Amino acid sequence: MSYFVVLGAFIFLYMCGWFCFAVAEKRNDLADTAWGIGFAALCWFSYFLSQGSWRAIVVNVLITIWGLRLSWHVWNRNRNKPEDFRYHQWRKTWYRFYLRSFLQIFMLQGLLLYVVCLPALLVNRYSHGIGFTALDAAGLLIWLTGFMFESVGDYQLKLFTENPNNRGKIMDKGLWRYSRHPNYFGEIAMWWGIGIITLSVPHGFIGLIGPATITCLILFVSGIPMLEEHMRGKPGWAEYKAKTSLLIPWFRKG
Repeated sequence: MSYFVVLGAFIFLYMCGWFCFAVAEKRNDLADTAWGIGFAALCWFSYFLSQGSWRAIVVNVLITIWGLRLSWHVWNRNRNKPEDFRYHQWRKTWYRFYLRSFLQIFMLQGLLLYVVCLPALLVNRYSHGIGFTALDAAGLLIWLTGFMFESVGDYQLKLFTENPNNRGKIMDKGLWRYSRHPNYFGEIAMWWGIGIITLSVPHGFIGLIGPATITCLILFVSGIPMLEEHMRGKPGWAEYKAKTSLLIPWFRKG
């Protein structure tokens, strides 16, 4: 059976398992926890179906670090709290909720996970015997920069939200002073770093579909637009939005 078909079947079964767990717990936001872990699982399953190489190990380790840190952050943020506001709203408004949840949340997320992970799948399959290149160095540097922005940004926001004195306030300190979404900037940078590393292998240009997909999702679909809409109308948000860069960190206006 084709390498890519087997990987597709793997991620289908993986998301089915998480859907059953979410139904049992009545928490569709478990899909967010499944997201990061799924990348690590798919990468290493792909690796063991392939010849393996030092580049594949590096890429898989980078994605595993990103994925497990993200899943831990999401799970820790959501535990002992009500279901995330986005999923809770869908629970109240969607007709045939469970069928739609299976298809539109878990299966769609599995498909997107597969597409975003495409750079790693190509590296695992085709990078055997290829030496170190300048693209590898550039990609690794970009990934490290992105990881710093995402992990530090998430940590700063966690400390801010856990302080009761900040209730009702807008987070505008640290990295959040220079970008309204420094964690999303970091995530996009990390995936473009992986994409650049993939350019060192045959057919690697196809892997750029992955970072392009995650960029579009964050910028136009489920990332920034939903969060900005959620923040709209809150005290201080309009001023913060007017002065602070949307994504790429930059000096504040005024």
